[in-house]
Amino acid sequence: MGLMRKVALGAGAVLGAGVALGAVYRQSGARDEQRVHRAMLDAAELAQARFDEQMLAGLPEVAKRYLRHAIAPGTPLATTVELDMRGTFLLGDTAEAARAYAMTARETLAPSRSAFLWQPRLVRGPVIITGSDGLHDGKAWTRFWVAGLVPVVNEVSSGPDLVRSAAFRAAAEAIWVPSTLLPQAGARWRQVGPDQAEVSVPTVAGPIANRLTLAPDGRLLEVVGQRWSNANPDKVFRLQPFGGTVLAERRFGGFTVPARVSIGNHFGTPDFLPFFQAEITAARFR
Repeated sequence: MGLMRKVALGAGAVLGAGVALGAVYRQSGARDEQRVHRAMLDAAELAQARFDEQMLAGLPEVAKRYLRHAIAPGTPLATTVELDMRGTFLLGDTAEAARAYAMTARETLAPSRSAFLWQPRLVRGPVIITGSDGLHDGKAWTRFWVAGLVPVVNEVSSGPDLVRSAAFRAAAEAIWVPSTLLPQAGARWRQVGPDQAEVSVPTVAGPIANRLTLAPDGRLLEVVGQRWSNANPDKVFRLQPFGGTVLAERRFGGFTVPARVSIGNHFGTPDFLPFFQAEITAARFR
């Protein structure tokens, strides 16, 4: 057998072993995702309390404006939501280098428990990427595979950097569970302008604040905060602006929440990349 044929067969064996190992990792990851999903839904408290105007006593005007708009009177105060979404996801570090993928996803989100599980399907031509981002029980992960076999990211950590970054996401996405932004859920509000408020929520990484910009009728227009992230040219974890704009809203049950958003790293700077452009198609509250 010639040397080149031996090399080719050896490389094929290594590639095959890598794909097989990737498949094992993917199956293990899928089992973890199912376990986390079930655990989050099982932990969702049956909402006994219902929204009442008296819950807003003592809050700044802008906080009252937002919460009155977002929660209808008498709505059960959910702690968890399952979101279905579709849209575009940009993979790349800059607008020039980013590649657009068609996205469909399901997310289970429980901001008060610093927990979420985001399971997308990204498609660009023949390339299909699946996996999950998540935070649960103080552990964070980012795991994605091409064709369900080849791992492209497989990062699992209970270390402070990834957990702190994921905790910010859970806090920022509380806008999809407005009842978790009530003071009764631990949120703390501070008015910082005529139409702006800073809201801080407790997380597994400590209190995390985001700034909300509102329309006169209480509609949410922008959300931005300082996220602990390494999405920068130096690939070093540091605080940097993260956020985006709300392009449309929709009412699901008694909650009015963002229904179309454009969100990304470095919001408000020339480096802003709105990598997450999504439309919420369904929301199921618990």
